[in-house]
Amino acid sequence: MACVALLRGINVGGKNIIRMEALRASFEAMGFGSVRTLIASGNVVFRAARAESRKLEASIEKVLARDHGYEGKVVVRNLGEYARMMRAIPPGWGGEKGRRYYVLFLRHAIDRASLVGELEVNAGVEEVRYVPGALLWSARLDGLTQSKMSKVMGKPIYGEMTVRNLNTTRKILELLRQGG
Repeated sequence: MACVALLRGINVGGKNIIRMEALRASFEAMGFGSVRTLIASGNVVFRAARAESRKLEASIEKVLARDHGYEGKVVVRNLGEYARMMRAIPPGWGGEKGRRYYVLFLRHAIDRASLVGELEVNAGVEEVRYVPGALLWSARLDGLTQSKMSKVMGKPIYGEMTVRNLNTTRKILELLRQGG
C-alpha cells in the first residue's frame, strides 16, 4: 500500500536537519519499498506491507529518534485516506489569486470537525475549513500579517499537526498514485 509520512519541522530554521538521502535510508531500513522524498521538508512517500497509519506513525517516530535525534511527530496517511481528504476539498478552493492556501494535516487524536470552532480566525482575512484528516486554511496575501491562525503555532495543539502548501499537497497525491 502506498503511504506518505509527513514530518513536522524538518530542515526549517536550521533545526531538525536531516538530509533526504539519510531519511530515505532510514525508511528503507524499516523495510519500506519505493521510498521517495519530495522537497527537503519531510515528505516521504513509500510502500508498506501494512497501512495502519497510527502504528506506522509510532514506529517511524521511534526509528527517526534513534537514527537522527528527531523528536517531532509524524502524520501518516495511506493512499485511500489521502485521496478521500483531497476529494473533500471544495471545488475551486485554491484557485483564487491573491490568496495563499495551506493544508494542516491532523494527527488522529485531534482529527475532528469541532476543531475549527476552537481556533481564532480573522474572518475578513482568512478562512479555515475542516475536511476529514485536515484543516484547509486560506488567507489573503495582503492580510497575512493580520492572521489569527498564526497564534495556533504557540499552542500545544500545533504539535499534533503539520502544514503543507496546496501545491505540495497535490504533488504528494501524484506520488502516492504512482505507488511511491
